[in-house]
Formats: sequence, C-alpha cells, structure tokens
Amino acid sequence: MQLGMIGLGRMGGNIVRRLMANGHECVVYDQSIAQVGALAEHGAIGTSSLEALVGELATPRAIWVMLPAGTVTEEVVQHLGALLDPGDILIDGGNSFWKDDVRRAKELAEKGIRYVDVGTSGGVWGKDRGYCMMIGGTKDAVQHLDPILATLAPGIGTIERTRRPAGADPRPEQGYLHCGPSGSGHFVKMVHNGIEYGLMQAFAEGFDIMRHADSPLLPEEHRFSLDLPDIAEVWRRGSVVSSWLLDLTAMALAEDPALDGFEGSVADSGEGRWTINAAIEEAVPADVLSAALYVRFRSRQQNTFAEKLLSAMRHKFGGHVETPKD
Repeated sequence: MQLGMIGLGRMGGNIVRRLMANGHECVVYDQSIAQVGALAEHGAIGTSSLEALVGELATPRAIWVMLPAGTVTEEVVQHLGALLDPGDILIDGGNSFWKDDVRRAKELAEKGIRYVDVGTSGGVWGKDRGYCMMIGGTKDAVQHLDPILATLAPGIGTIERTRRPAGADPRPEQGYLHCGPSGSGHFVKMVHNGIEYGLMQAFAEGFDIMRHADSPLLPEEHRFSLDLPDIAEVWRRGSVVSSWLLDLTAMALAEDPALDGFEGSVADSGEGRWTINAAIEEAVPADVLSAALYVRFRSRQQNTFAEKLLSAMRHKFGGHVETPKD
C-alpha cells in the first residue's frame, strides 16, 4: 500500500522504515532535507513540499502526519485540507489533544476528507518491536488503512493469549484497536500516557527508597547496601511488577548505577495534564496520576535520584533529552 509521511523524526522515520521493509511504498516530506535524503536512499520517494507529496500519491490518498502536537501539526493539517480531494485520508499519528481531533474531523468532513487520529506508542523501539496503536475515525477509513496498521502493529508475538469471547475483534491482540469516532484514539492514548506517568513514578520512588536503605538516619542494624541493577534484573524474572518499563529501568541502571548521566529535570509532554483535566471534567478521582504530574513540575526546581530514574526511563523508551530547569 502507498502512504505519505510528513515528519521524519524519531518515530516518523522509523515508521517509514518498518513499512518499506514490509513492501509498502512511502512518499516522504520533512523540513530537513537530510532526513528526506536518508530515507530516499533506502527506497522512499522524497519530496520537497507538501504540494509535491500530495502530487506523488495515488487517490484515494493516505497521508500520515507525525509532528509535535500543537501549532505545527495544526498548520500542516489545515494546509493539507486545502490540497486533498474528497475520499482522501489524513492521519495524525502524533500526540495531539483529542478535542482538536474532533474539530478537525468535522471541518475536513465538510470537504469529504476522512480524518483519522492514531495514538502511537512504541517510541524509538517501534521499528523492530512494532507500535501499539489506538485509532479514532470512521469505520471505512480505518478499514482502508488496515494493511498499514497491521504492518506497523507488533502482532501477537510471544505474549500469552487472553481468553476472549468468540467473535471478538482480532485486532487488539495484534496490537492495534479502532477505539471509536474521531478523537477517541488520542483520548485513549492520552490516558495511556497518564498511566505511564504513574507507573514510572512508582518505580522511581521505590528504587529511591532502596537506594537510601543505608542512610545514616537509620539504626546501623537496619541499614542495607542494596545493588539496584541486580534488584531490577531479578524483578524482571517472574515478578508481579515485571514490565517493559522495568526492562528499561534495568538497562539504565546496568549502564549507569548512580545515574550520573542524568540531572533529574523531567519534562511533561502534555498528555499527563490533559488526562488530569479529563478526570476533573468527569469528576473522576486521579490521585496517583495527579501526584506523578506534580512531581515532574517539582523536578525542574529540585530533584532526587527518583527523578534521575524518571529521566533515564524517558530517554530509554523515547529518546527524550532532559530539558533545562525553569
């Protein structure tokens, strides 16, 4: 299948590589000529403008926008809305705010353009591991994109299969799901990232407690000098808290047990705030997720070993670099 990709950063470029490795044709554009050229060398069709990208695609076109949420994505979506034809599909695979998706889908539908929001999880590892995708949009648009989505998804792999009702949608156990109408994909991804904040915070605080188990504040007979990399490793094997986040934690601690390579200033990319706002609007208590978000705010003023571990996890799964303190 043919796909246009706009934005060739850490995830956009790897999405293109995974698709091309599995026989799909990709037409690409990025403001970075070097990024376009690098993918063109591996078989992508490089373009120098949005107009050129649209012109290279057969109808009905499918164009995936993989850019930072906010103004840059909004401008590209509006620009494409003036270039595309009825029946074309415009995909936002970044971390846009779900209410923006609802608005964009309505505006584009008036022109006959189908809009699909894809919450995409997998970070810098997705090219090899695949991407977990949460999708919002019309049934016909999502169905048209299924060859692309199925290729990007991780597949069942070695994970033990859950006993599911007969006739259940087979896509979730492949790693992608049509969540509902426009906006629902990014809504589910938003909550996913809010939960991610809480899980990361729990690991960070727990390891910080163990790191200080030999504190001089404790009676000498109550002190322990614990090997954090080994603890992370043993928990990976059969523990209730085993997870990919723990895998990345073990990797980070093995490479740098004191985490001297991290300052501990932890950014929040928006989804955590939006999750808390959704909880407020729904009158749903979200104690843990709220606390995890506020820790990230505090980390930009003062930080501990726990915040260093948060930074290390973010770097491992998403390639995120620490931001300077406010």
